Amino acid sequence: MNRWIRGAALVCALLATATTTSCVAESQADAGSTAPSTSPSPSGRSSQPSRGQGADARAGVEAAYRKWGIKPLAAPPAPPAVKPVKLRADGGRVPVISEIPTREKIVFLTFDDGTEKDPQFVTMMRELRIPFTMFLTDAAIRADYGYFKKLQALGNGVQNHTLTHPDLRTLGASAQKQEICGQQSRLKDEYGTTPRLLRPPYGNWNEDTRAAAASCGLEAIVLWRESMQIKNMQYQSPSRKLQPGDIILAHFRGPAELKGTTITEMTANLLRHIQEQGFTVAALEDYL
Repeated sequence: MNRWIRGAALVCALLATATTTSCVAESQADAGSTAPSTSPSPSGRSSQPSRGQGADARAGVEAAYRKWGIKPLAAPPAPPAVKPVKLRADGGRVPVISEIPTREKIVFLTFDDGTEKDPQFVTMMRELRIPFTMFLTDAAIRADYGYFKKLQALGNGVQNHTLTHPDLRTLGASAQKQEICGQQSRLKDEYGTTPRLLRPPYGNWNEDTRAAAASCGLEAIVLWRESMQIKNMQYQSPSRKLQPGDIILAHFRGPAELKGTTITEMTANLLRHIQEQGFTVAALEDYL
């Protein structure tokens, strides 16, 4: 796989929470955290409280984590003033990336498809303010576009994962363009923003995919380095460890696909892996 390859969180809301009481696999191979922020990141999404913020805010965040049975993740660093990945300029080739160049111990969470629409996942993400990017397929989300609007309202990005989730390599150039441009239009109509990023289903793409992505106004094709299953992650690296800047793939899956496990339980397992390895989560769109 080519190697080129999170508005503002209200502290009072977190404190209130604290006092009241995780499609098919997308990889050819298989296929955190941070605390909420009191100021928006450059991408407009919420991010975790900065490292210099007060003890009361941090205590509220830690209580929210305890509710979900997770050890708190460190706050992420401020986003870079200059984004480290050069995206497609007009007329240029669309880059294909699976990690972000950085020395910081940060990773980026992405959730694909949209089949599962568990209200508890919305609650979890609202309380923990973990930033993530959604790569959505219309065939999976059309029964309830509103569910993903709730997640978008928390500051999480909506990006392109095609209309019907085909293996793009099996399609000609025209059919690929229809899948990609069609989803651009659908997501813009439903969510009010035009996606900048494409994730091809199963991670399969070719040069026709690149050309279609460019003609549809997309700026990068985003793959991944790790794939979250139910309890464990699948690693591409022989070290079987996270590396700075890795992009992690997860899915909007429910108990039927997760052997009785919910998406919130799967996500808690994912955040534990990140915390145990000393990493935290940053917003992908802040780096692209």
